[in-house]
Amino acid sequence: HYFIPLYTLTTQAAISSSIKKNTPKTDKFFQDSLKKEGVGPKMAVIPAGHFQMGDIQNVGTKWEQPVHTVSIDSFAIGRYETTFAEYDKFALATGRKLPNDEGWGRGKRPVINITWQDSVAYINWLSQQTGYTYRLPTEAEWEYASRATTSTKYWWGNKIGDNQGNCDNCGSEWDNKKTANVGSFAANYFGLYDTVGNVYEWTCSEYETIYNGKEQYCSKSNENAMVIRGGSWYSLPNYTRSAARFRSKDGDFTIGFRIARDYIRPAINETNIQVFPIKPRLYNYKRHLQK
Repeated sequence: HYFIPLYTLTTQAAISSSIKKNTPKTDKFFQDSLKKEGVGPKMAVIPAGHFQMGDIQNVGTKWEQPVHTVSIDSFAIGRYETTFAEYDKFALATGRKLPNDEGWGRGKRPVINITWQDSVAYINWLSQQTGYTYRLPTEAEWEYASRATTSTKYWWGNKIGDNQGNCDNCGSEWDNKKTANVGSFAANYFGLYDTVGNVYEWTCSEYETIYNGKEQYCSKSNENAMVIRGGSWYSLPNYTRSAARFRSKDGDFTIGFRIARDYIRPAINETNIQVFPIKPRLYNYKRHLQK
């Protein structure tokens, strides 16, 4: 694939202490039931709002410009990157080839070596299993969820700090070596893990060199390069910022994905997860399609 790069905090203990003192911006988490058995991925409900999208600190390049205000409807997004365990369940159920784990292990590690089409195939299967229409997040939704109401380089501040994520020179044991199990670092204020590094994440938005509206919609096709976000275990810190954006047409050992869907029903706190067996109306996917 091809990338176009766009161009401290405190200790882990201090970060954890800060997080405990701050009230989370959402406390709504849920899982949908699967048709045959079990439950789907853990989801966080992201509240509606607006934010400044792009390179606010002016430390990237023109591909993160212009900084502009975007309004986001409430939606749900995976708390974790999709894991090998989740993807393998789909692959085995549908007779699909299992992706290569590079010898790093499967289970709770984020799935890698999957194309954009592979991620969509998993999402379509998950939609059939739950009765809800899942999808990839738009590029704008991804940045909004990653920032979690912040306007700094990373959700915790403007310096990468130490052991806050998995990237090249992030100070973790996996830096520039391999992926880490999802959830190995602190969650942001929306309850999302690993939005900084670990693996790049596919979005449903087509890449354009300068923002011109496509970041707010799902592309009608994937003939052109699609946006990937978040950086990976192989990325330098500047490429893991909330505003950093890249493009790709192929999968590799640095790219995975995180699922999303419209928020339809009330959810309850994760300490008392409820599975929703009722199948309401399906989400109208067309509202997110590129105009």
